[in-house]
Amino acid sequence: MRSYTDADMPRLQETVAAWIAEAGRCGYDHIGELPHRIYENLRGRRPVGDLVHIWEDASGVAGLAVNLRFGCAFDVFTSPALRGTPAEYEMVRAAYETTARHMAEDETYVLTDLFDCDTTRIDLLVRLGFEHFRTWDDVDERDLGDAITVSGVPDGFVLRRARPGDADGLARARNHAFQDDWTGERYRTEVMRKPGYDPDREIVVEAPDGTIAAFTVYWTDDRNKIGHFEPVGTHRDFQRRGLARAVMSHAMVCMRDLGMTTVTVNHDAENLAARMLYASLGFEKKHETYGFRRVRPAKNASRP
Repeated sequence: MRSYTDADMPRLQETVAAWIAEAGRCGYDHIGELPHRIYENLRGRRPVGDLVHIWEDASGVAGLAVNLRFGCAFDVFTSPALRGTPAEYEMVRAAYETTARHMAEDETYVLTDLFDCDTTRIDLLVRLGFEHFRTWDDVDERDLGDAITVSGVPDGFVLRRARPGDADGLARARNHAFQDDWTGERYRTEVMRKPGYDPDREIVVEAPDGTIAAFTVYWTDDRNKIGHFEPVGTHRDFQRRGLARAVMSHAMVCMRDLGMTTVTVNHDAENLAARMLYASLGFEKKHETYGFRRVRPAKNASRP
């Protein structure tokens, strides 16, 4: 195991795309989730090398852990050859311990999630003492071969690609959409200048006063021809005007033009507004993700 560096991102995305091609999606989320989770989810907590770990063996990358997402959760992705083996068990255990070590004192549980079809990981988590406590996300999918109705924007609004100078506006839009704490400088340095991000893939709607009113980032997996949205948001002052529909429909055309055949989006299973939006755009639920948790270890506790 070693610490992740920014230079690892292209190789990681290529590797996980190859794993998906070999084994399917059940053990892996879209490769666009890698930069999103590492840079957006972990921003400002600690250096990413403290929280993101890579395992390697003779064949190359064997596993990846992203620790301390949301302050108490982790992800582990393991090569198909190691699924269900003691090596994967050790990776998940290490991620549990790393996340617990960095959590705030008032956090009780260490969390992780997985696809409903990932019985291998479910069995492993149960052996490690985790319990299933909630349905986390719906995972929706749409065929890009189906007709795409491109939505317009109201008069005075402009739909366009993001620019490097949009960092302040994008930070404010995320804060209003998600109750986040971005600053323009943090978004610029911790997302826009990091590997994997391309402003051409962030589609925004600009309001007449210059405010970024809605946004989405779309990701592409050229090997598997799968596109993905993460995130999708609308500034709270501009909701219910069809702006999220506009950025998503435009992005789906872009993805189709780039050769993608399918597009996916994940959303909180309890978010009815998101469910209705995605359904209206032709998405159908294909999977759920399940949340598992385990009480954080007591200090000086023995390993499981």
